[in-house]
Amino acid sequence: SQMERLRNRPEWFIIIIYGQNFPEDIHMPIDGLTLGMIADELKNTLIGGRIDRVVQPERDEVILTVRNNGENHQLLMSASAGCARAHLTHIKKNNPLEPPVLCMLLRKHIIGGRISDIRQIESDRIIEVVIEHFDELGDRATKRLVCEFMGKHSNIIFVGGDGRIIDSARRVNEQISSVREVLPGLRYELPPAHGKIPYDEVTADNLWAATLGMGGKVHKIISQSVSGMSMQTARELAFRATGNEDAHSDECDMRAVCVSVAEHLSGFKSEFSPAVLIGGDGLPADVVAFPYRSRASLERKQYPTLSEALDDFFRTRDSQERIQQKSASLHRTLKKNIERCEKKLALQQEALLGSQRMEEYRLKGELLTANLHMAQKGAKFVDLPNYYEVDMPMLRVELDEKLSAGQNAQRYFKLYQKSRNAQTLAAEQIEKTSEELNYLEGQLDNLTKCQSESELFELRSELEKFGYVKPNRNRRQMKQLPPSAPMKFEAPSGHIILVGKNNLQNDKLTATAQPNEIWLHAKDMPGSHVIIVGEDPDEATILCAARIAAAYCKGRTSYRVPVDYTLRRHVKKPGGSKPGFVIYTNQRTLNVEPMTQAEQLALAPSNA
Repeated sequence: SQMERLRNRPEWFIIIIYGQNFPEDIHMPIDGLTLGMIADELKNTLIGGRIDRVVQPERDEVILTVRNNGENHQLLMSASAGCARAHLTHIKKNNPLEPPVLCMLLRKHIIGGRISDIRQIESDRIIEVVIEHFDELGDRATKRLVCEFMGKHSNIIFVGGDGRIIDSARRVNEQISSVREVLPGLRYELPPAHGKIPYDEVTADNLWAATLGMGGKVHKIISQSVSGMSMQTARELAFRATGNEDAHSDECDMRAVCVSVAEHLSGFKSEFSPAVLIGGDGLPADVVAFPYRSRASLERKQYPTLSEALDDFFRTRDSQERIQQKSASLHRTLKKNIERCEKKLALQQEALLGSQRMEEYRLKGELLTANLHMAQKGAKFVDLPNYYEVDMPMLRVELDEKLSAGQNAQRYFKLYQKSRNAQTLAAEQIEKTSEELNYLEGQLDNLTKCQSESELFELRSELEKFGYVKPNRNRRQMKQLPPSAPMKFEAPSGHIILVGKNNLQNDKLTATAQPNEIWLHAKDMPGSHVIIVGEDPDEATILCAARIAAAYCKGRTSYRVPVDYTLRRHVKKPGGSKPGFVIYTNQRTLNVEPMTQAEQLALAPSNA
C-alpha cells in the first residue's frame, strides 16, 4: 500500500499526528480529517519556501521560519500532550539562552533547505514536509523531522537520510516502551497501523462490511471503524445520520447510517469554514474546520484560515498547560509543606490543651502550703477546703507518698511553672505555625493565578528565599524574562481596577497606590490585593472590585465571599513581615458573589 511504501522511504520530513482512540470527555480538535485540511493550507503557503531559522522554545515544540514569496511564515509543530498540533503561527515566544541539542542539530542540517512538498499520508495523522538541502560536501540531501502526537507519549524525532534517528525531544528506551524504542542510531519506524478504513476511502459498502456485527452507540462504531477520527467528529457524523449524536445502533438503520457517513466524509472539505466555538461561559470551547451541526448552540467565531483559528484557540490553552506543567513541582512542594504545618499545628494545639491544668497545679500548691499540718507523710491524698470559693468545698489533692507535705506543695508549684512556660511556648509556636500555614496557603492560591513564566519565576524565587525549594539551575535564563504586571480591569464607570497575582505584585500594588484610593482583600483568607485607581468611586464600582477580589481568593468557589475594603492609608505592612502580608483598619465588609470568568473577560479582554 502507499502507507507501507512510505514507511520505508528515508527522504521525507514527516510530521505525524497519530493516535486513534480519544477519551470521550476530551475532544482533540486536530484529527486526521482536520489535519488533511491543515496540510492543504501549509502546502499552498510553504511549498518552495526556504528555511531561514529554527527555534525550540519548549522541549516538545519546534518553530521553523520559512521565507516564501517575499514573506516570512512560522511553522509551529508541537508535541505537547494536550495541545499537539501543526500550523502557522504569529505568536512570539521566549527562547532559551542555550538552544537544546535537538535545535542545534536542526539548525546544522536544515537551515537553508527548501520545502518541496507537503502532503498528508492516507488519512493518518501524518504530514510529510519534504526538505531538500545541500550537505557539507555540497551534495543534495534530505532530512525528516517526525512529530508524533500521541498524548503523553508525543515526541519530536529528527531522522537522517538513511532512515536512522539523529536525536529526539524525548528518548524512549525499552524500559519506557516495549513496543518501540526512540534512540539515536536506531532506524526510525512509524507507529503501528490500526487496520481501520482511511476516512478518505470510506464507502457505504466497505463501512457496512466493517461494522457488521458491531453494536452500541453509533458514534463509537464509527470511531472504531474509520481512522483519523476524533470522538467529536464521530458524534457529528452520528448526528448528521440520525439526528442524535448519542443514537444507538438498535434504534436506527445502520445501512442508512453508512451511506450518510460516506457522503458526509467526502463532502466535508467543501464545507471548509474555520472557526473557534465559544462556550456558554464566553470562553473558547473548541476549534473546527467545518460547521458542527451537533454543536449549533455554540457561538462561532470565523477565521479566514484554519491556521489562524488554531493559533488563536491554542494561544491561551497552550500557555496555561505549559504553566501547569512547570508549576507541578511547586504545587507538590506547597502541598507537602501545608500538610507538615497542619500536623505540626495539631500537635501544638494538643500541647496547649495539656498545659491548661496549670491553674489547678497552682491552686493545689497554695492549699497545701496553707494546710501543711493536714497532710500526713505517706498519704496518697488529702482533702482540703478551697478558700477561693464562697462555700469552701473540699478539694482532693493527690500526694506523692515519698514526699513531705511541703515537698508536695513545691512539686505542684513546679508543675504550675512548667505548664505556664509550656503554654506560653505553645501559644507562640501556634501563632508562628499558623502564620506559616497562612503564607503557604496564600502561595498555593497565588500559584493558581500564574499566567506567565515571569509570574511563576517570581513565586519560585520567593519560595527559594525562604528555603522551601532549591535554587533554580536556569536562574540566568529566568532572569531574562520580562517583569510581570498585575491584572487590569475596567469597571463600567471607567475606573481601573488592579489585581495582584502574587506577593511581589501585591506588595508593589499596595505600596504604590495613593493614600485615598480604595484597597480591597478577601476577609480572613489568602487572596489578591485589589486597588481601585482614583478617588471616590461609586458604590457600583466598589461592588465590582469586591466581586473581582472574591474571584481571586482561596474562597473563590464559594457562593458568597466576605470582602473587606478600606482606604489605602489604613493599610500597613509590619517591618520584617513576609511578602504580601499587611494589617489594616477602618474597614467595611461586603458579602459578594465571585465574578465569573465571562464577566471578567467583558471587563478585561486582555487578561484572557
